[in-house]
Amino acid sequence: MKFKVKQNSASIMLRSFILMITVIILLSSMTTVFAVGHQLLETSQINSFNIIGSLKKAVIDGNDDWKNWRLNSTLDTSTSYVQVNNRRKDATIKNYYSPGTKKLLSVKPQKIPFIKRLYYRKDVGPLYYNTGHARGIDYELWTNLNSQLETLERVVLVAIIILILTLMISPLYIHAIADRLTNSLTKLTASAESISTKPSQQATQLPVPDRPTEVTNLANSFNRLLNRLYQQSEKEKLFVSNAAHELRTPIATIRSHAQLIQRRGEEHPEIIRKSVNYINDESHQMQALVDSLLTLSRADRLVLDFSEFDLSQALAKVVNKMTPLVQQKIITEIPPNIKITAHEASINQIVVNLLNNANKYSAKDSEIRLILKKSANTVLIQVIDQGIGISTVDKEHIFERFYRNAEIRGSIPGTGLGLAIVKQLADLNHIKLKISDNHPQGTIFSLTL
Repeated sequence: MKFKVKQNSASIMLRSFILMITVIILLSSMTTVFAVGHQLLETSQINSFNIIGSLKKAVIDGNDDWKNWRLNSTLDTSTSYVQVNNRRKDATIKNYYSPGTKKLLSVKPQKIPFIKRLYYRKDVGPLYYNTGHARGIDYELWTNLNSQLETLERVVLVAIIILILTLMISPLYIHAIADRLTNSLTKLTASAESISTKPSQQATQLPVPDRPTEVTNLANSFNRLLNRLYQQSEKEKLFVSNAAHELRTPIATIRSHAQLIQRRGEEHPEIIRKSVNYINDESHQMQALVDSLLTLSRADRLVLDFSEFDLSQALAKVVNKMTPLVQQKIITEIPPNIKITAHEASINQIVVNLLNNANKYSAKDSEIRLILKKSANTVLIQVIDQGIGISTVDKEHIFERFYRNAEIRGSIPGTGLGLAIVKQLADLNHIKLKISDNHPQGTIFSLTL
């Protein structure tokens, strides 16, 4: 069976810290061992040179000299071995040996590579070798380094014990820290999973932990996202409900007149024309509704390509197009050669919808004014009517899809989508849209680019 390594935050943190701690301890232990070993070797070297120096001063040229040096010397013969080789022609004794030296040299020590003056002999251990010469006499010193090696072994043992204890204790400590850091995230994940598997009709919020700060911020971000998704879902439900409601009336009217023609058309031919007119009017109403829905659907996914165009000419063309279609007189105040960078088609659609809206809610003998102004940093478009006006309550909902005042629903034709399209296209063009009252009567729609 293939072993699968855990990839959660706690496991990754544990493995990473254990690896880091192990590497740090190993490197520090190796550095310590090297430093201690170097210091011990350096101390042995200094002692060795001091002993060689005392031998040179003694000038061992006979037995008496050798005995005097032995009596006055503090040499530890259990760890240091001296050989004196008198090369003088008048010397009666050529060689002197400290206790154990002959036995030591009976087997030649082996040189240890890369370390100067360091040798090794089986059954004896590491040896430090030093020589000196004075007045025809050679001096050789072999120093046993077993005591230094034991010290070094103790250092290594302590380092290993520290490493083992650290590897035993660290996982517990790191695990506790990891749990402390990831516990909030784990609970947040569990809550999110629970919410995703249980359908809810209400806005659901994730629990927000007090710490750590990153998880707190993440939970707050998720809650804002959930709230936005819930609001979007509610808008979609309301949109579908309103669309169904708006389509139900014309469909019912068309079906009732179609059934009337089927039942009584042959007996009363005069009702056919009347019913066909009703069906035609309602079909136009349905077509307008479907067209508005398609416009909104495209606007939801639309990414506008901005370009520079002459807004004055564009508005003049819109007015020429709309003049035969509206009952009111359109008065314009459009200075020439005002150019902007925006999406021309959507700007035209906004103005057309506002003119249509003014036409529906204004008396036939009233006026509609289209004003274009330019200041230092902004361009202002205003559509001003003398209609029935918009109440304070309605102003808060006027750009919602399918919203229509209860008093005018059914009395004035419309889908309740015209101003929703205006708002959507205005946002896409980064236009500030404002509603205000026209005095003594009517409404002013202001578009600030």
